[in-house]
Amino acid sequence: MSTRKIGATKEDLQNFKEEIVHEFHIISEGVISQVKQVAEGVVNVNEKLERFREEIKEDVENRFGTLAQAIKSVDDKVEKTRQELKTEIQETRQEVLAAIKFSYAELDRRLTNLEKEFLELKHRVEKIESRPVS
Repeated sequence: MSTRKIGATKEDLQNFKEEIVHEFHIISEGVISQVKQVAEGVVNVNEKLERFREEIKEDVENRFGTLAQAIKSVDDKVEKTRQELKTEIQETRQEVLAAIKFSYAELDRRLTNLEKEFLELKHRVEKIESRPVS
């Protein structure tokens, strides 16, 4: 057997060290390359997520704008209907008041006529009762 196989020389250790360092560099370059790919993927996902967030934000703002317009439209219609009802109530009130005044005047006229006719009848009855009986 040879002693050379049992003991390692400085040169063997240097060569072994260089191989290990070389392999480490190869492996680390692969890991660095993969980390860069993952980082690029994360950047792409972040960009897509930001675009999606902006799209959602714009969509929500548009929907809220549309909703606000719809609410304003409904408010305007309700206010218009309220004003129309108020006007109609006022007009109906005026018509009812006019009808009451007319009815009152008519009742007053009839009552005055009845009082006049009653007095005439009373006067006639008194005349008839004051005649001598034959």
